[in-house]
Amino acid sequence: MTTTAFKKHQYEFTAHIRDPENNARPDGIEDRRMGIYRELFYNNVEGFISGGFPVLRKIYNDENWHAMVRDFFANHQSKTPYFLEISQEFLDYLQNERTAHKEDPAGLVELAHYEWVELALHVSDESISMDNIDANGDLLTSHPVFSPLAWPLVYEFPVHLMGPDNLPAQAPAQATYLVVYRNRKDQVNFLEINPVTARLIGLLQENEDYNGLDAIEDIAADMKHLDPEVIKQGGLAALRELQQYGIILGTRNSE
Repeated sequence: MTTTAFKKHQYEFTAHIRDPENNARPDGIEDRRMGIYRELFYNNVEGFISGGFPVLRKIYNDENWHAMVRDFFANHQSKTPYFLEISQEFLDYLQNERTAHKEDPAGLVELAHYEWVELALHVSDESISMDNIDANGDLLTSHPVFSPLAWPLVYEFPVHLMGPDNLPAQAPAQATYLVVYRNRKDQVNFLEINPVTARLIGLLQENEDYNGLDAIEDIAADMKHLDPEVIKQGGLAALRELQQYGIILGTRNSE
């Protein structure tokens, strides 16, 4: 067999495995043998996806779930060869390639993203270092330092509450603000926060020269609150709560 013919045979082989409904089995290979490859490859990919998106899997019945995964398997061109990144490829498929189906829940992409974040944090090789961080520093007069394993997120849907028995038909008026984080025991958890705390986190992450009080005063000015002291105390309480969960590691060491 020439190199060109061999490559053609390989393409036919893989095309059939990916989409046997639309690509004929290559000549010279019995269906029993091809069936082993078809089942092995699909089951591996489906297993990683169902494991990475357990809530989505529960929402779909078997027929609709496998139809969606087979469409991904047949048509999505993955950019990574790593099994651990299949979930990221599936998210990309949902965000950019899948057309809406009647069985899709409202908020499908957001829910998938939330589940992907949990997995991404769980397998992240990012580590927490306390170098140049004062764990007991003053959160108001110094710059609070956030864990690299804490991701502030905002969703239109309450993704952390969604499941087979809780599928909102439309997004509620109030967005959902979360911080998904991995603690020192390598457990991935989430903290639901309010829009003001989300704004506080954003200001501190965007402005390296801000201390905690700078960010709180910005918020108080935006809110035009009659008693800025109330905002100050609320902001300090929010910073302390974030530190309690390990989302804030401490403050930047000025030495």
